[in-house]
Amino acid sequence: MPAFKHLKRVVTDWFLCGMLIATLLSYVFPTFGATGGAMHAEWVINIGVFLVFFLHGVNLSSEQIRHGVKNWRLHLMVQGFTFVVFPLLWWVSNALLGSHIPSLLMLGFFYLCALPSTISSSVALTGSAGGNVPAAILNASLSSVLGIFLTPLLVSVVMGSGAGGIDLGSTLLDLCALLLLPLVLGQLLRPVFGTFSGRHKRYTNIVDKLVILLLVYAAFCNSMVSGMWQQQGKTVILSALVGSAILLAIILWMTTRTARALKFSPADEIAAVFCASKKSLAAGAPMAALIFGANPGLGLILLPIMIYHPLQLIVCSVMAEAYANRNRVLAAQQNGAALSAQ
Repeated sequence: MPAFKHLKRVVTDWFLCGMLIATLLSYVFPTFGATGGAMHAEWVINIGVFLVFFLHGVNLSSEQIRHGVKNWRLHLMVQGFTFVVFPLLWWVSNALLGSHIPSLLMLGFFYLCALPSTISSSVALTGSAGGNVPAAILNASLSSVLGIFLTPLLVSVVMGSGAGGIDLGSTLLDLCALLLLPLVLGQLLRPVFGTFSGRHKRYTNIVDKLVILLLVYAAFCNSMVSGMWQQQGKTVILSALVGSAILLAIILWMTTRTARALKFSPADEIAAVFCASKKSLAAGAPMAALIFGANPGLGLILLPIMIYHPLQLIVCSVMAEAYANRNRVLAAQQNGAALSAQ
């Protein structure tokens, strides 16, 4: 079955297996990766995050982005869903269910809703489905840059700023220094390193994922050391799984209906659905480390995006194949009509 094929692909993915292993290692060796531990996670991770975003900047093609600039309705829809509709869905859910869900998990769901879209998977899935790839590149890249400012701003609205919340000014400076600065440097040095990086893009992706695994390990180490997981019931993981699945189902239905209501072309619909429904673990993990610092609840805050990430890959891979099949059928029909006209 196609669904089983995509599920098997995700289950055997080394990165997703690595997330599980990182979580288990944090249980066995919690002090090693905790803040102040022998790994010196706070330094190692900062260096890794800077390197990852520098490589993203080097690999970001400005020429491809320019191709998609004119499609403003598509861009507004994607960014509107990413930074407005997702948080509004959380607000409604919090009003209805907030009293029945642990506050840190609910904060984790909000953090998930405030994150930017992915770049690599959005573009890859859009391409495999026969969608508008330049528009996907533009929207995913724009979302990542906007997220550096909008994600902490949205989190500060919920948590507050100052005492008991986050220091918004300091957080934005840290994010600019560790995320935006290397991204800009990478773009400036693209003429020097772009060709080399393009030939070795596979290794760039490996570095990206290894840094995320370090972040996941460090976050769960701090949670283990604080005793946070011992205080939470086993139902917290089930709640995160069910909540992430429901959120993904709702957002995919809404994005599909919205794209069709706006009368997007099939190619634009694909780009809109895949870009507007995605949330980035690659950006979310390093940003969480900067926004929430050594918060002992960081592992629980990251739990929803860690579950949402593989879920979106499984479901959207199945959808991409369905879109591709639909496009093949339409192309065959058009070719048959053209032959008949002759």
